[in-house]
This record gives sequence, C-alpha cells and structure tokens, in this order.
Amino acid sequence: MNNRSTVALRVSGLTAFALILSACGSPEQASTGGMGNGVAPETAPAAEQASKPTYPPRPLFGDTHLHTAYSMDAGAFGARLDMNDAYRFAKGEKVTASSGAPAQLSRPLDFLVVADHSDNMGFFPTLYSGDPDFLADETGRRWYDDIQEGGRAATRVASEVIASFSANTFPEALASLPGTEIYAEAWKDTVDAAEAANDPGNFTAFIGWEWTSNDQGYNLHRVLIYKDDAEKALQVEPYTTVPPLGSPDPKDLWKWMENYQATTGGDILAIAHNGNLSNGIMFPLVDSFNQEAVDENYAMARAKWEPLYEATQIKGDGETHPFLSPDDQFADYGSWDKGNLTMSEMKSDWMLEFEYARSGLQQGLLIEESIGINPYKFGMIGSTDSHTALATADEDVFFGKHSGVEPGPDRAHHDIACFEGNCIGAYEMLASGYAAVWAHENTRESIFDAMMRKETYATTGPRMVVRFFGGWDYSAGDAGSADLAATGYSKGVPMGGDLSAAGDKVPSFLIAAQKDPEGANLDRVQVVKGWVQDGERFEKVYDVVWSEGRTADASGNVPPVGNTVDIAAATYTNTIGAVDLKTVWTDPDFDPSISAFYYVRVLEIPTPTWQSFDVKAYGSEFPEGTDMLGQERAYTSPIWYTP
Repeated sequence: MNNRSTVALRVSGLTAFALILSACGSPEQASTGGMGNGVAPETAPAAEQASKPTYPPRPLFGDTHLHTAYSMDAGAFGARLDMNDAYRFAKGEKVTASSGAPAQLSRPLDFLVVADHSDNMGFFPTLYSGDPDFLADETGRRWYDDIQEGGRAATRVASEVIASFSANTFPEALASLPGTEIYAEAWKDTVDAAEAANDPGNFTAFIGWEWTSNDQGYNLHRVLIYKDDAEKALQVEPYTTVPPLGSPDPKDLWKWMENYQATTGGDILAIAHNGNLSNGIMFPLVDSFNQEAVDENYAMARAKWEPLYEATQIKGDGETHPFLSPDDQFADYGSWDKGNLTMSEMKSDWMLEFEYARSGLQQGLLIEESIGINPYKFGMIGSTDSHTALATADEDVFFGKHSGVEPGPDRAHHDIACFEGNCIGAYEMLASGYAAVWAHENTRESIFDAMMRKETYATTGPRMVVRFFGGWDYSAGDAGSADLAATGYSKGVPMGGDLSAAGDKVPSFLIAAQKDPEGANLDRVQVVKGWVQDGERFEKVYDVVWSEGRTADASGNVPPVGNTVDIAAATYTNTIGAVDLKTVWTDPDFDPSISAFYYVRVLEIPTPTWQSFDVKAYGSEFPEGTDMLGQERAYTSPIWYTP
C-alpha cells in the first residue's frame, strides 16, 4: 500500500509538519521505461558519455515562481526566509520555515527561480528592520506595529499592501524604487544569491524576478528569467509597473526586455502568470490598454518574449474551465472564479475564454487567421507562486500560499487574504505545481534553451515522466521501441514543435507516460485537440491509452478508473491504474485544411488532497464541498499543425 501520510510527521502535539517530501530518489536514478537511458549527461561515466543520446535523457523538475521575504506581500504575510534559504531548501538542505517547522525535501529540485516582485523589492526587509525613515511615516509605523503583533494584524497589512499597490496609492515615503540605494541592494542580494547557489551540472539557480502588473487588481504578472550571470544582470535594474519608471502595460515590458538584450548582449524570457485572476485580459483579442485589436506588433512581441505559460499554481489550475469545456469530464480541477486579484470586480462568464490556457491557444489561432501571426503559441509549465520561500507542491506536506497559512491546527479557518470584505479561504488553495523541462543538461543555458523551444510540461506536483512527439510516419510498433525517445526525435518533433502539411498523410503522435516512482499510478493519457473554424472555437478530448480493465464506449469515453482513497486515513493504494502508458495515436478527425494544436494530459488515479492530510493530522473541519480527493495531472506543451 502506498501511504503518503507516512511522510507527514507530527511535531510538538500536531503543531507543525516535519517536512520530508515524498520522492523517488535522485533524478539520475529515476527509471525512464524506454523513454531514454535515464543517465544525466553530467554524471554518466566516460564510456557512456561517448555514446550518450543527442536528445535530452530525462526531464528536469523545478519551480519558476517562488517568493521570499524580499517580496513586499510575502514579507507582510509572514515570510522570514530570504533567497539563500530558498535555494538551500530547493537543493535538499534542512531549513526552518517561517512558522517554526523544520522543512526539508527528500528529493531536491533540479532548478529554481526566485521571482520576488520587482515593485518595492526590498521594501519589507527595510520596514521589518525598523528603518527610522519608514517609521517616521504614519502608515509605515502602523504597518510595522501590526507586523510585530503578527497573526491577523499582519495579514491585514499584507492585504493593504496589495490593495494600495493595485490602486496606485502605495505611500511614496515607503516605496523602494529603481535608482535608490534600498532597491540596488535588494537587486544585488537577489543576483548574488543566485550566483552562489548555481551549481552547473547539479543544480541551476536562475536570476529572476516578477513584474507585477496589477492595475485595478487585474493580474497580468510575468516572471522574468535570465540566461545570464551577474555581470549582465546587474547592468540594468528590473522593470517595475508604476509610472514614470515603469508601466503596467505588457507591451512596455517587452520593450524593456528588448533594451536589456541590446544593452547587455544577454538573453531573457517572460512567463505569464496563470490568467484566472486577470478578469478576461490575459489572452485578449482587443488590447485592454489601448482598446485596439491585437495587431502584428503585439503578436510578434508576445510570441518572441513569452514562449511559456504558467498553466497551474497555488491560486488555481489554469488549463481549462468547465464553462469553457462542458464535455470534458476532467475540466473542473482547482477552478478559481474569484474575479480580479483584489476581489473588486467579480467574475463574469465572458471573461473565462480569455483567461485559460486551452481557450488562449484557440484565441491565438483566431488572431493568426486574421493577421498571420499567433501571439499565444506558448508551451506549458507549472510552478508554485508560493510566498513562503519553500518550493513545495505535494499534497501531504503542502506549506500553503504564504506563511500565514503554513500547516497548523487553525489553517482550515484562516483566510489567504481579504479585500473589501471579500475573503479567499485557505481551504481553496491548490497544492500545485512544478515545471518539467527536457533539457540536455542541468545548466542555465540548456534549461533556458529548452524553455525557448517549449520542450516543457506542467505538473500539478507529481514528477511524472511524459514524452510527446508528433509526425507523419509513426507506426503502432514505435510505442514498444527499445529507445522510444530516439524513435520519437528521428521521425517527428517533440512537444513545443510544429507540423506542416505532408501530402495526403494524417498526423500521428507517439506518447509515453510513466508514474512518479513514489507517487500514484496512472489512470489515462488524453490528447486535447483545439482548432477554430468560421470564427468559432472547437475542442475535443480523446482518451488514447488507459490502464487495464476498462473499455471505451461507442463515443470513445473510458469509464472512471475507480477510487482507493481512504479520506479519514489520508491514504490510497496503487492496486488500480498503471505504472506506465504508451501508444501511437492518429487523429481520426484530421482536416488538412484547418490549423490545430494538440497537447497531452496525463491523469493519475485519485489521491487524497492536502485538506485530507490536515484532517488526519489536526482534526481540521473544512467547509462543506471542499475537495478531499483529486486526480493530479500533467499538461504537455502543444504540437501545432499548420496547413
């Protein structure tokens, strides 16, 4: 029996978790089940180096979106860990969480981006230190006193900080701006920490930050990731969102990125934050900043600078929504319908198609039909957006959105934040996610290049191994190839790639998925196809391979895999499902005249959610309707077909 609760240990009479995340040993030891030789190029013996594959042998797992106490909101919410702590934790070292619990990963991550907010970077450490200039300001003094009090008073400060920033009323006397000493020191601390933690071949620490466009609470955040080292990164301070030094308009961010590369000779990319709090402006047909239709300049810039999209994270899953995908039985996973980030405008149905990854990919095809350029041709990744400095995405040891909702007996009754009387409950958090990258080696350069070519996938937490190739000449026997990856690359393109018309042939897809060795078995693998026709969006979800014991009905739908979850015990068993699933699938509905995208969704069997583990550990009582079990999943980057 797989009892994941055995790694959620009680400390001091159920007051905290001792964090030992469920894991599968080192990545080099993870079996790839014919999907590659599983040997990392930097650790293979010399004899194997000479014959190592030319393709990436294994996925690297990491978090591209993590905050520390240097972020203005994270610090106010209670984070006391800095960038150095974040890297130490991600590399497998033991740290003490802000709540006082010991925290340690049993399997390190392969890479990490500390993405503290560029706006007011360094504000909170300065306030928390009792800086005389900050305390001389009336608001600064009140915030300082409330933070010292802690608890709900500190949470109130964090909500005020976010709301005032969104409304452009953040006190000028407390602002940490580019060009100031506070800001320069904070940016140097950020860069120095990444440089110190970076260990090419073993662990990659990227230099990065988050641009926090939040005008009127509409979340258009982007995480910026550098391929570069300190020599280039320190030449130009990060871009902010407040005029005149910055702007909330993504078009201005892209201009800043262009200038950074021209000035330094460096390389940088942006990843858009999941759009479920953007209130309908993440994937626009009409630019919300100038009320004009998305044009060639917008489309070219976005396609150039934003190769990836954050499809899942703590504040909800962003693949699709049941309103958008009513025929998709797995669409309602981690759905957040909150409105904008500050809850000042609630969600309307019309907004949804401009917020989610699947419909965003379709909007890109619509725009491409009109102007010939697809601005939303992005790959998929997941990340946490944790504000604790702890990159955790496992249900059994979920440390929460911020330090005010780290594990404890009262977490079920706490709110993440409250704005204008509207509160977001801690029980609504999703324990998600990680970015998986098919890089040749564990270095900044190799991972960055893999991100640019979109050879990536998102996972809600489990470290599943997923291969996805598209081409014109795969045969059924290729799924049983002794080296499936070599076959995949030699006959087609990997996830993130493109197919163009090949005569009268129909595209086929070579797909392989393997469970996280310490996680749940697999339920099924699906192909999601999207296209547009006559100005309308269309989609279809195909069950293409699944665990034994079930037969698809006449419509191609496969029955549920079953359920072994014991909610009271927070356990499940791997007596159902499959260890790995492989197939070659050919599109039965292919129309060579219509552009389309295809991506793979892999589903685990049902497992307990973090709320179930809290019930077991603390006797917590959650609101009625709280999900106590779910099916974790992975989403690959698409493969696009263009006539």
